[in-house]
Amino acid sequence: QVQLAESGGGLVQAGGSLRLSCAGTGRPLRSYPVAWFRQAPGKERDFVAGITWDGGDTYYRDSVKGRFTISRDNAKNTVFLQMNSLKAEDTAVYYCAASLGSSWPPRNYEYGYWGQGTQVTVSS
Repeated sequence: QVQLAESGGGLVQAGGSLRLSCAGTGRPLRSYPVAWFRQAPGKERDFVAGITWDGGDTYYRDSVKGRFTISRDNAKNTVFLQMNSLKAEDTAVYYCAASLGSSWPPRNYEYGYWGQGTQVTVSS
């Protein structure tokens, strides 16, 4: 098993930046593809960005391409989400998740380990 803990959220003005971290404990996080999801109030949880176990491939939802960057440091058991040029519509609780499946990119249902989330609020 792996436990995930997000950090780095906060309040930022539109156009600003935040860097989220997802720290893994228990089984090494390098064993899994990892993704970031987000959930805004009253909306479903949506995929944001994903990365392979070795960082060799990444993929993003269209609305964050060119603004967000997912990366990982397996030596530190941590995955990051650098968010630049933030917009009010990026406001949400952000979750990291690790995939238990073998497909790439993973299907959403393959993400079996989840963190508790970190709030990101972008003021316009």
